[in-house]
Amino acid sequence: MALKPRIAESPQVRLIDLKSKPFFIVASVEVGNTTTKCILTATNMDTGRTHIINKIVRMTRDVRPPKSGEVIFGRTLTGVELTRESVAELVKGTLTESLEKASLDIKTDLNFVVRSTGVVAGFDSPEEVGEFIKALADGCLLAGVPPKNMTPPMSISNISKKLQKYSKLEKVIFDGAVAGVVPPIGSTGVEIVANEMEGELATAGIKEAAKLTDVDFRNPCISIDFGTTLDGRITSPDLPYAKTIGNFCGYAGAIPDAIIRGSKIVDARVGTALEVFEKQKPPSFLTLKLKAKAIEEYEKRIHELIIIEKVPADRKRYGSVPVRPDAAEEIGVTLIGCDVGENGSNMGKLSAIGLEICKSHGLPIVYAVIDEVMARVVCRLIEVAKKEGLIFEDTTIGITGRAGITGNKPKLILSCLENMNLAPKIDERVVFVDDGLARGAAVMARCMNSLGIPQQPLGGRHGGKCILAQRMKMQEK
Repeated sequence: MALKPRIAESPQVRLIDLKSKPFFIVASVEVGNTTTKCILTATNMDTGRTHIINKIVRMTRDVRPPKSGEVIFGRTLTGVELTRESVAELVKGTLTESLEKASLDIKTDLNFVVRSTGVVAGFDSPEEVGEFIKALADGCLLAGVPPKNMTPPMSISNISKKLQKYSKLEKVIFDGAVAGVVPPIGSTGVEIVANEMEGELATAGIKEAAKLTDVDFRNPCISIDFGTTLDGRITSPDLPYAKTIGNFCGYAGAIPDAIIRGSKIVDARVGTALEVFEKQKPPSFLTLKLKAKAIEEYEKRIHELIIIEKVPADRKRYGSVPVRPDAAEEIGVTLIGCDVGENGSNMGKLSAIGLEICKSHGLPIVYAVIDEVMARVVCRLIEVAKKEGLIFEDTTIGITGRAGITGNKPKLILSCLENMNLAPKIDERVVFVDDGLARGAAVMARCMNSLGIPQQPLGGRHGGKCILAQRMKMQEK
């Protein structure tokens, strides 16, 4: 029987329902290396179902240049310079456009805003990401978001009246766990990887989206987010909270971006695969059959340049992402990285191969090679996790991000995982999710406000019940 990818897709929601029914409306604002997004989500507190209202996407490279006197505190992977002021303006414009498009009022209709960033390549340490988060907050405030809508409430009276009856704030407080998983923080409070928050949100978002499928994506699980940079988590089966026992870091979407830049179809410095393949149809079955040998050979050549491994203890940066392997080892977390050479030193070779493919076979075969390459990246990441003893008998796998769910990648990934003999009926244990990070922002906002839905639990183990009672008992102690 053919493998069937489980792809989570949200139904639409009407404006009249958003205004009249108990919807918890959250804006996820993310400034990434390639795109800056504001994604509005609405969770119906009666059903636990989250709907995506709209998505505003801008290219981060279009951020205005630094003005005289502004401090450049970071750069994207393609070298675009960022200041606190320029990021704030970009965020303000994106958030404002999103609310206006949805015909919602930023002060009265929006319940919460969660900010995150995937721009970590230009930072020297994980701690410096905090400065970027402040810039995101500045942009939200400039757009008119009340400060109380960006921090956990002190009491139930700080929650919107129509949502107060759904909050469990008087029973449990927000203690840092999101969707039943505690974050990996070293004994000194140091983050072990710069884009840890992205991994946290992606994990939570996949858990929420999986509710739209027949996959029970609770703990233990593996989440992999293939934005421009790689992030994600591996969780344990512990109760009431799972531990983070693995983290992913390095390059993801940056790999197909480098390949497509060699084709000269996009800007050689800041162009992305996203620009090309949004308009390009996947290659036909006949084309794939006729060119199968060439596709396989190019895929092998590219993977000879890609390193996927447990991050060595002496690395301070892996795939351009600041990391702390020493702090990770101290708390029992395994960092798994994806690099192209050392911190992208072989990206130029990927571009050269991209040019060769395009000249010899055309754009459809570039598309096919990228699909094969990224599917193999997934399997190599899982192979390392398995070797490190991080996969349990009932571990499920969730994948999100443009470089992991587009084109023919879901089918190729399932086929590859099936060959690894991880579990029977592997397609029943893998879910593909669009906008996992934004969905995770909605989940984090709900956790901060203790807006749990016991009938639709996100925490706990596969097939298990809600962990509310266990959390109450633990917090009483």
